[in-house]
Amino acid sequence: MANPMAAEWQLSALQWCSAPEPAANLQQVRAFLQQLPSFKRHLVVLPECALIFGGPEGWQQRYKEPLGQGHWQAQLAALAREFQIFLLLGSFPTQSADPTRFSASSLLFGPDGSLLADYQKLHLFDVQVADNTGSYRESDSTMAGEKVTLADCQGLKLGLTICYDVRFPGLMQQLAAQGMQVLAVPSAFTKVTGAAHWHSLLRARAIETQCFVVAPNQTGKHANGRETYGHSLIIDPYGRVLADAGVEPGWISCRIDLSELTAVRQAMPLWQHNRFNCELTP
Repeated sequence: MANPMAAEWQLSALQWCSAPEPAANLQQVRAFLQQLPSFKRHLVVLPECALIFGGPEGWQQRYKEPLGQGHWQAQLAALAREFQIFLLLGSFPTQSADPTRFSASSLLFGPDGSLLADYQKLHLFDVQVADNTGSYRESDSTMAGEKVTLADCQGLKLGLTICYDVRFPGLMQQLAAQGMQVLAVPSAFTKVTGAAHWHSLLRARAIETQCFVVAPNQTGKHANGRETYGHSLIIDPYGRVLADAGVEPGWISCRIDLSELTAVRQAMPLWQHNRFNCELTP
């Protein structure tokens, strides 16, 4: 007989204003992890660019490592093992096929420190924003990914995305069709676009996929002058905001029950009614 407690998980999202140097950010991660509630099945998600953010042009390139190797990835793996958590590093620069660019890789470490899954950001932020940065050209330094990643965390099906991906619901629909239960959206949303769209986009992705969403965001003014929005969120499958971190550095954490997904999907069977989708994988 299945253990009903196995459906219970702790979801946590960390939020702060990341600095250019990885060591300082790693200390911040450790300080937050020491404060989090303890639970056997605990997923902790860090923002996009959690360890390296706000440096001069080409700054991330100098820190890139081979996927699954290197000093900084080993440090995150050690934290996952020490705190016995599933730890998702929102994004980190890893080597790509183009030596002049890097891949923005989301890396999932298990409680034993092993690298369980990786995802390379598919949609790159090449846009104009009415803020003090103005023009964003992520593709100048970053190589777009080529795969969709649904990770398995001891039975929890976790969909991996990064920031700008949230504007492309087709990606989330693919993940949901494969059986996603929790969608991770680690981000560095700008202050301007965040105020306009952050809550709306994330609630919409939760509602249409009928999944939990955990979305940690960067916050504050960074060393290079870029401003990020904060308001890290945890959202339930009905689109209700369970926790909002506001704009100060800190963390949010919620106990969830994956069995809620069944009730929501039975009450409103979107996947049976949607004539554009395949059947949802049980």
